Amino acid sequence: MSAPTHTRPHPATTHDAGTRLPWWALALPTLAFITLFLLILNPSDAHTAAGDPAITRLLERARELIAH
Repeated sequence: MSAPTHTRPHPATTHDAGTRLPWWALALPTLAFITLFLLILNPSDAHTAAGDPAITRLLERARELIAH
């Protein structure tokens, strides 16, 4: 007496549109990491790393607000 054989279902496709991440799912954590990294640096180092004095002023102001 033979046993019935079962066929395996097809594996799920990995190229489904529902599995793609939106652009902000990578951009926001990256921006948060860079911001936190610049906050721990000295303001003069942050200016050198960022290359933009507006970012340095913003980070200095945020540091002042957090300190009070």
